[in-house]
Amino acid sequence: MNLFWKKLFGGFVSTEKYEQGEEELLQSMMRFDKVAESPELKEYQELFHVVKSASFQDNRHILKNRKYKDTEEYSILKKYNKLHNSSDIQLYFQVLNSDILAEYLEFEKTPEYEQLGDKKKVAQSAELTKFKKFEHSEMYKTYRRFYGSYALKEYEQLKEKVADPEFIKSNEFWSNPQRWHTTAEYQTEMRYYELGDLDDVKFYTNEKPARFEKLRLLTKTFDDQFYWSDLQESKWRCGYYYSNEKLKSNHSFANEMQANNHGKNVVTQGGVIKIETKSEQVSDIAWHNLQGFINRQFSYTSDVIQTANNFNQKYGLFTAKIKCYGSINHSVWLGTGEKQPRISLFHYDGKSIKVGAVTSTKTAMEKVSGISPAEYYIYTLMWTENELVWKINNVEVYRTPNNFSNQEMYLGLNSFISESQKASTGSLELQWVKVYSSN
Repeated sequence: MNLFWKKLFGGFVSTEKYEQGEEELLQSMMRFDKVAESPELKEYQELFHVVKSASFQDNRHILKNRKYKDTEEYSILKKYNKLHNSSDIQLYFQVLNSDILAEYLEFEKTPEYEQLGDKKKVAQSAELTKFKKFEHSEMYKTYRRFYGSYALKEYEQLKEKVADPEFIKSNEFWSNPQRWHTTAEYQTEMRYYELGDLDDVKFYTNEKPARFEKLRLLTKTFDDQFYWSDLQESKWRCGYYYSNEKLKSNHSFANEMQANNHGKNVVTQGGVIKIETKSEQVSDIAWHNLQGFINRQFSYTSDVIQTANNFNQKYGLFTAKIKCYGSINHSVWLGTGEKQPRISLFHYDGKSIKVGAVTSTKTAMEKVSGISPAEYYIYTLMWTENELVWKINNVEVYRTPNNFSNQEMYLGLNSFISESQKASTGSLELQWVKVYSSN
């Protein structure tokens, strides 16, 4: 798999950008879940159903757009004002409250009232003349026309109605062009928009939760950021791990040119672990296929560490941020306690990067070119019952059926110098290792 062209044409994102994207996805999911439980979002969602309901929107439209002239209040007040301002009605009340009407009505109750029909007596009496003149006046005719009339009853009813506090309140409401702003519904709407403008609520409503689906299927089972200083304090142990506990774990192999140095070449600093391959003379043991363990002199030292006693897992996602220096072998792998199977998350053989898996009868390895082993990249293995899939940053580089392992495996790191290589120093460096199980 050659990544050169993908890097050149943008199909391969930088490690920094890839990490930022993965961290952004994780932080966004955590924020999304946190906001989902917030009282502000709960209130916003409740108000959403209220504000967006047909009844609320219809009422809002009416309150904002109904013309005052179309209201009952306007019609009532218009009728009242028409009657109230009528000259006849005004004259009626002038007469009603006048002294002459009061006198006339009292006179009407006396026996002398009948004398108003006698012209001679009227002509001879100033009082009778006064009442007779009033009886023929426009004032008295207006009084008689309106007294007990429907128009007067309507006026009195309207007068009583427009003086009612409830009518006054209702009329003030409908006559106000900004009446919508005075309602409880408006306050509800404003609260809805206020909540909708909160950063967390805007984030939640604009987020696409589908992008978290793959992440939600994973549960972190192992995470090492390498901020420990003593190997014994970590989940790693030096040396190889064997199912047969009688076998020595700290050793090298006879066809290698370095002694595995019992963890002395493992260094952590600033969140980075280094397995350093050094030029130094030591005497140590090596495994020879025919002679067994033998003592020999080495001119180089390095190390191997693994998690067999503290962490093993079958299937899942295994990922690490890795780089290396030196034209020797550097490997990040999964093992079982036997020589094979072995799955390589990352292997640099001094010339090229490889990923793949091996058993005693099967080898499936893919060479990866176009990237430098001396630069940090994120190497990922997705291991399922059916297949093995390797990715570097955002690009899949190899896929093969799982004909290799369906048993728990541990993590291993080591650097070594094969006898076919020109011996040199080097280092394998990891910023972090993370493992997830699939839900």
